[in-house]
Amino acid sequence: MDITLKMLSDEHRNILKVIDALLAKCASLEAGKEIDKDFFKKTVNFVRGYADKFHHAKEEDILFKEFNAAAEKGCAHCNPIEQMLVEHNLGRDFIKELEKGLEENDKNKIINGARGYAQLLQEHIFKEDNILYPMADEALDQGTKKEMLKKFEEAEQKLAKEKEKHLSFLKSLKK
Repeated sequence: MDITLKMLSDEHRNILKVIDALLAKCASLEAGKEIDKDFFKKTVNFVRGYADKFHHAKEEDILFKEFNAAAEKGCAHCNPIEQMLVEHNLGRDFIKELEKGLEENDKNKIINGARGYAQLLQEHIFKEDNILYPMADEALDQGTKKEMLKKFEEAEQKLAKEKEKHLSFLKSLKK
């Protein structure tokens, strides 16, 4: 797999670790525990900052545009980009529901938003890693991949502090 696609796939592993922690917190809420507002707020910040601003920005602004261009030239047998964008927006809606639940101290809204987001993202990441990325690897030529790598590195530099902040949250989950 191309290095740019591997970078995105590696970021998926980080997102899935947060989803695992999110599901564990949902289970504790369902078992009668109190709402861990600090955890859920940090999770919302992670999703918005890392998954959305950092990761999805590379997908939506770079990969998806390049894949669409290649698909228009007939380099792909189908184009799943529109569905991927729909799912990104659905994920944002689930996070808004979780956040509203936090504001209202409503366990059910928190659980519904968190579980909805987790299930959506688990399926979404599977599709990207196993369908979209291999399709992109095949459809994109070497020149495009090199240009994408340059753009990915620029995005990494521009958002380096943001990324580090979110990765430190990720590390705190291992405790």
